[in-house]
Amino acid sequence: MPHLFWQKKGVISPPPAELELDSIVYPNSPTEPQPMIEDQLILGENLAVMQALLQNYENQFDLIYADPPFFSNRNYPARIGRGEDSRQPEKWQLSEGYPDAWKSLDDYLDMLYPRLVTMYRLLSPYGTLYLHLDWHADAYARILLDEIFGNERLLNEVIWIYHGPSPIRRAFNRKHDTILVYTKTDQYIFNVDDVRLPYAENTVYTFQSSPKAGFGKTPNLARGKVPEDWWYFPVVARLHRERTGYPTQKPAALLERIIKVSSNPGSLVADFFGGSGTTASVAAKLQRRFITSDTSWRAIHTTRLRLLNTAQHPFKIYHQKRYAPAHSIPTALANTAQINLSRSEGNFRVQLQEDIINGLDYWEIDPDWNREFFRSRFSASRSFRKEGISDVMLVPGELTGEVMAVRLVYKDGSQNSFLLQIPRE
Repeated sequence: MPHLFWQKKGVISPPPAELELDSIVYPNSPTEPQPMIEDQLILGENLAVMQALLQNYENQFDLIYADPPFFSNRNYPARIGRGEDSRQPEKWQLSEGYPDAWKSLDDYLDMLYPRLVTMYRLLSPYGTLYLHLDWHADAYARILLDEIFGNERLLNEVIWIYHGPSPIRRAFNRKHDTILVYTKTDQYIFNVDDVRLPYAENTVYTFQSSPKAGFGKTPNLARGKVPEDWWYFPVVARLHRERTGYPTQKPAALLERIIKVSSNPGSLVADFFGGSGTTASVAAKLQRRFITSDTSWRAIHTTRLRLLNTAQHPFKIYHQKRYAPAHSIPTALANTAQINLSRSEGNFRVQLQEDIINGLDYWEIDPDWNREFFRSRFSASRSFRKEGISDVMLVPGELTGEVMAVRLVYKDGSQNSFLLQIPRE
């Protein structure tokens, strides 16, 4: 079988990442005891993160969706403004998104190859890898995946097609991505009945009107058909309710089809190029367990905000040691000129002063600070579409600790954390 070679080809095995628990986020602010918390967001370099996961998760993931940089040699900023005119990009508020610029194809393959090898190790015997790329590098990736999985394990080459404007004038408009689908063994999960589509109206009419249609074979018209290996889903730019401002965000419907067909409720799903968090958000909605990582604080932050709306169970946020944000752990009591704590009808009322709200992305409260990690039971966030954030949160009054913790996270990623002395009646 042909192999792909380049000058520095090799499987790099960096030391496993040292992961520190930053917080546990409770989307529904529950007070009752929780089952074991398995869902995770990890801020860190994904190869080192995967090396750390191998100890407990080798052969455990039923599905890995990978949406790495495409070798486009561009940098992609994130939009952080709200309510902006999409037709006036010169007025957008932008922040660092993620880079996709490489010195050479060799450097790009040096990044991709060891990560694919490690993903193979993490997949369960029933597992499937979906590698999402486009015309820049998909041909090279397919040869690498043939080498790692075996060419007989190629399940599909899925083509995602979409519409949109293009500046291209000297070639056909490039309006599709390629998703290479490989299974670890021949015992893979494939829930075909969960993703069937209705037959087209003209097909239904043809079979109902002529007994000779289909050369004597009549499909189950009520059950629907298995999707072809070309999929049309609109890009997120055309889906106003889904847009987060994170660059190259993928539509939820695309991930919903992938997760439904190649995993079961309770399956463990991974995305190590987490980006805007579509995989984690859809997995939570479909009752799958998930682990998502990214090197970008903004990616983890965007995913966190999405999970507050879709997750039904608490999830953990870890930081690789060298990626941990400054001032993420509270150490000092807040000045009452910044944050006011008072009682209101049996609850505690926490209010931010106006001068610290400017530029705030979200803030959260741990009502019973344990001095180890943040338990985010109450939070307020900017929406993805409008400016503004609530400056007041109410916390139930039955608290046993001495202090509660408040964390403020700004649009530029900077943080401040404070402690509030809990008054006793």
